[in-house]
This record gives sequence, structure tokens and C-alpha cells, in this order.
Amino acid sequence: MKEHFINESYEKKINELINQMTLEEKIGQLIQIVPSLFGAFDETIAKLINGEISYDEFQKLDRNYHEDKIRGGVLGSMGGVTGAETSNRLQKIAVEESRLGIPLIFGLDVIHGYKTIFPIPLAEACSWDLEWMEKTAEIAAKEAAAAGIHWTFAPMVDISRDPRWGRVAEGSGEDTYLSSEIATARVKGFQGEDLTDAQRILACAKHFIGYGGAVGGRDYNTVDMSPQTLHEVYLPPFEAATNAGVGTFMSAFNDLNGVPCTASRYILTYLLRDKLGFNGFVVSDANSIAECVEHGYSRDRKEASRKALLAGLDMDMSQGTYLQDLPEQVENGDIPEASLDEAVRRVLRMKFNLGLFDNPYRTNQEIEKKSLLAPEHVQAAREMAKRSIVLLKNEHNTLPLKKKLNKVAVIGPLADNQRELLGTWAVTGDPNDVTTVLSGIEGAVHADTEVAYSKGCDVSDKEETDIDTALKVASDSDVIIAVVGENSDMSGEASSRMELDLPGRQEELLKALHQTGKPLVVVLINGRPLTIPWVAAHADAIVEAWQLGIQSGNAIADVLFGDYNPSGKLAATFPYSVGQVPIYYNHPRTGRPASEVKFTSKYIDGPHEPLYPFGFGLSYTTFEYGNLNLSSSEFTKNEKAIISVDVTNSGNQSGEEIVQLYIADVIASRVRPVKELRGFKKIMLQPGECKSVKFELEMQDLGFYNEEMDYVIEPGLFKLYVGPNSKEGLEGEFNIIKQ
Repeated sequence: MKEHFINESYEKKINELINQMTLEEKIGQLIQIVPSLFGAFDETIAKLINGEISYDEFQKLDRNYHEDKIRGGVLGSMGGVTGAETSNRLQKIAVEESRLGIPLIFGLDVIHGYKTIFPIPLAEACSWDLEWMEKTAEIAAKEAAAAGIHWTFAPMVDISRDPRWGRVAEGSGEDTYLSSEIATARVKGFQGEDLTDAQRILACAKHFIGYGGAVGGRDYNTVDMSPQTLHEVYLPPFEAATNAGVGTFMSAFNDLNGVPCTASRYILTYLLRDKLGFNGFVVSDANSIAECVEHGYSRDRKEASRKALLAGLDMDMSQGTYLQDLPEQVENGDIPEASLDEAVRRVLRMKFNLGLFDNPYRTNQEIEKKSLLAPEHVQAAREMAKRSIVLLKNEHNTLPLKKKLNKVAVIGPLADNQRELLGTWAVTGDPNDVTTVLSGIEGAVHADTEVAYSKGCDVSDKEETDIDTALKVASDSDVIIAVVGENSDMSGEASSRMELDLPGRQEELLKALHQTGKPLVVVLINGRPLTIPWVAAHADAIVEAWQLGIQSGNAIADVLFGDYNPSGKLAATFPYSVGQVPIYYNHPRTGRPASEVKFTSKYIDGPHEPLYPFGFGLSYTTFEYGNLNLSSSEFTKNEKAIISVDVTNSGNQSGEEIVQLYIADVIASRVRPVKELRGFKKIMLQPGECKSVKFELEMQDLGFYNEEMDYVIEPGLFKLYVGPNSKEGLEGEFNIIKQ
């Protein structure tokens, strides 16, 4: 495994610094705090996240930047500091006025863009386009770096199979292979090839580990899983991020099998450092060290701080627990100073690798002004948004719509809304930069086409509606475009939901619109898979648009009116009912698979199959698969298979297809998944064009962890599937033989 970040020259300088540092200065390097407001900080942050105040308004509030701590050399990092002028001013204090001149590192949640807000990560994952995901991360890094940020708390690489969990919006879905590939792309996008590049920022793989497996889909809840599931499902995306050179990790809020991740030596030292070979630094999630007391794992904050540091948790985010609780314990020997020094060494290592000692002022106001919302960034946001859209239904080729119609009715609470299209964790975004769906449609249609709008109801409205007005608007239209879904604060952190239906009275609105007999196109704006069986049965077309950022309206209009042929595929299963949750395509086999026989694994009051499976997505053209071929029918465990398949565009429009490769281990010493994704390729085909798509499949990748937790590749029969999604495709087989 490649050893990242170890530079002999840097290590020598780090040791020299540590030898000069006082105990207080050492602990200070392990502290990250945010500028405190003169007033109720937590309440103000909540208003910011909920969109009650803008980020610009937040930045104007009076605050304490802790300049005394910076000047005293007892603060290593700050979160929530933005703007070239402010960051340079604070950095100047650290570098020129503190005793040792150690620079600060500024961090921020740059999740899917800084000012140019891209689609939420789950939406981007549905593009299956690694090149474009790397590009959007690169643009986010450029803008954030221009605003004085050095470090983003992204990418989130947690696997989640439960759409009730709000943070599915921040991740890449349910599949380990796809998520691992995306983790690599995003780390490369943020960090580039050289961290000293002033247009790149440090990435942070989070949340280590198991956070997406919270019981009941309830955020911050306990996680209980087998070692095999941990290693085979949840660990690989973090390993991929490590191999890509990610500089930092964030520990998870949850406990894993009874031990809080924040203070688990097994997780932070054995798994992360010994097994994965990670040598950057680990930051806690906000306040999570002190929360070990609430977990019942520590009697007080002092014990929690000791356990966390000795477990391998380097930096304390937000609460200053280390600052208050470590000094006495180091002085009395409860914490070896060598353990403290090692944590300090890791933090300083990343500051050197970022080039902060040589170039602490990496930006200025002129660079910032040129970078934010640069035209090429905005255009990239539109392109990424188009690629993220998934066409779920298109009866009778309802879409694409003609641009020249008599009247288009645009209905729904999210049709003329800017804020909610930004999506969760877009706090530095400005709703005023967002193109609404209504505006996008108005800009796409012919000048003679009338576009009429009615809100109909609110997203979460339980009482007040204006459905009658919506019906009047829709009654003489050629087509109804209904824009419905979730508000942005209904997904993301602390936004778990018990039900996954359309909130409020939105389905009632859709049912009324359906009764008009007009073609009904439903555009979904949401941060998670929803349960929409009525919509799936009755709408003429369904466009899963997610929360697409500032270019939402233009991208959606591009798809609706055929300027772009949708190519997205679901990165997460859509359940038929919340009662099926957790639901995922690569579930283990059962001894009684569902059938018409009573005593089999199914429900008596609904289907066991999902509404839309993983990997599903339609196009305005059609594709045919043929001539599946394997380079051999037998392989040793050290060989690789070459698999090819012919894909033909059998329709009359050019289009992109995501060709997916799945495998299934038929007989093994452990129950294995029904199938697993092991490759994908995105290809463009003109009408009538045929391409041969090739995959390389390493037999070494087809192993698993046995009962003794040994990784084994067992001889035997494997099934192979190549097709457009996890449910359809051509089938082949091969054997792994003993050598």
C-alpha cells in the first residue's frame, strides 16, 4: 500500500517543533473551535441550516474569533471561518504573532459545492459518472480554497440501506462497489495530485464507521453488525478513500457493537491505522467526545477525553473538551506524553503537506471574487444536474415534451421554490442563485407557449391547500408538470423520517390533477428514496430530480423538453412501502425465497420486491444486450476474467447507457448475497450503433470473510449478469478451480 504524507524533511521539522512546544501549545494543536457568536450560537446555527437566515447574514453577525487563543498559540484549527480577508487576518495572527508561528487550518462542511451548489451527493451518485463527480469536487475545492478554506468535511462514504436515515442524501447509496469508486473520485477531486496547490483542499472521509447502519434509520442511534458485514460492506469505501490518499478521517457519532466510535481503539487504531495504513489525522464529529458520557461509556468528560485520545482520536471538534480535560491527565501520567505527541505529529504533518508553513496565505480577495460562481462553474453545475436525473417512468413516450404547446401547467409547492432546490448541507449557497423549475420551463418552451403556475399546496401542509386553483390552471392545459417532494431540511443530519410518502397533502393534489385526464408528469424533488406506489401506477411520467443545486430548473427543463436524454440510474433502491425497509438489492440468500407458497419469505399485505430496483433508470431511447462472452469458463483464484457484451442503441435517439456487471457466488461456506455489483461502464451510442463493452474481473476480488474472519476465495460456481440494472440482464457462469 502506498505510504501517503510521510516526508523525511517534514518529519524532521515536526519533531523539532514538538520538542519546543509547551503542553498547552501541544493540546492547542488538537483543538478546533468555531467563532462563537455574542448570543445563542447553537440557535443561530440551527436557523442557518434551516434556511431562516442566509450565510451572508450569518457572516455579518458579531462574533468572537478567539484571537487571544490564536495569538497564544493554543488553537490549531477553526471551523466556520470563510472569506479570504477574514481567514488571512486570523492566519496572520497565528503565523506572525504566536510564539512558534504554527499556521491554522480552516475547515468547513463543503459537501456539494461552496457557492456553486451542485446536486446532493446521492443525486450525483445516480450519474454513475466518476469523471464528473471528480470534477464537481474539484470546482468545490477551488471555490472553497479561494474563500480561505483548507479542509472540507467530505466525502461522506457511509453505506446506508435504510432511506429513513436522513443522511442518505450525503452519501452514495447502498452499494459498496459503487460507493468505493465514488469515494476515490471525490477524494481526488478535492485534493488533486499535490496538496500544496492553493486551489485544492484537504478531504475528510466520514463517518468512521457504521454510521449508516443506525438501528431504525434514526440518526445517532446504535449500530450492531457482524464483523463480516463491517469488513465486506462498510469498510471498503473507507479503504478506497485511504488508497486515494485522503488526508483526514472523521469518527462517527454512533457506538459500534457497544463501543462509541469516538473512543474505540479497535476502530481508530486497529482498523484505520493498522489495517488500512492511514497516516493522516482523525477529527471527532461535533461534540462527540463529550457524548461518550451520555453513551454511558465514560463517567465524565475527563475520562471520555482520555479514552478518545488513547484510542487514536487526534482532533476535538467544536466543544473544546481536550482543551479543558487533557492537561491535568498528561501532567499526572494518566495519558503518556508520547501519545499526545503522536496526535500532534499527525496534525502538523497535514499542515506541512498542505504547504501552510511555506504559504499560509493561499488566497486573496481578488482570487475569491474571480472564483465564486465563475461561468464555467455554473455551466458544470447544469451539466452535473442533468446527469444526476433518473427517469423512472415514461408511459406512451410522454417525454420529451414538445417545446411548442398551447399551454403547460406547472403545479406544485416546489415548482417556484429556490431554497429547497439547494438541498441539505448547502449553508454557503445562496437561494437567489437558484433557477427554479418554473423559470427553467419558461426559458425552454417556445415563445408562443403559455406557462401557467399554481402552488396547489405546501410541502408539509396538513390543512391549507389551494387545489381548486391548481385544477383551474390545469384544466385547459396540454400537459401538467407537477413538482413535488421534500423540503431540504427533511433530509440530512437529524432528519430521519418514520414515513417515506410524499409529505402533507401532495399526493391528494396529484390525485386531483390525475382526474383531469391531462398527461401528468411528476417531477420529484427529494433527498432520499420515497414510497410512491400510487404515483408509479398513475403518473404518465416520473422524473426523479433530487435536489440539484443552483441549476436545478435549467437541468430539469433540459430533460423534460429533450435537450438532454436522461441517463441516470438509481444508486439506492426505492421501496414499495416503508415496511420493507431496510431494503437493498444485494441481500443474502434465504432458505425460503419468496414464491407463491405460503411458508416463504414475503409479506402477506404487499409485494416483497421494491418499487424501483438499484441500478434502474430509463432513457428516451432503448438498448439491447447480446453476445455475452467470457474469456474462459474456468479460472484460478490468481487469474482475471475478460467479459464482453454487445450493447446496441435500438431506438431513434442518441443516448448514454450504464452497463452493469454483477456476480453471484452460488455455493460457499457462508451465505452470500444474491448478487453483487462488480463493474460498470457508461457509454454513448448513436441510433443503431453497437459497441462491445469489456470488463476485467479479478478473481481475487470475489472472496469474502469466513467464520474465522479470514479472507478466502473459494473454488466453485459463479453466476455472472450483465445488463441495465440489478434485476435485468444476460446471464453467464464460470468456475474458480483449485490450483
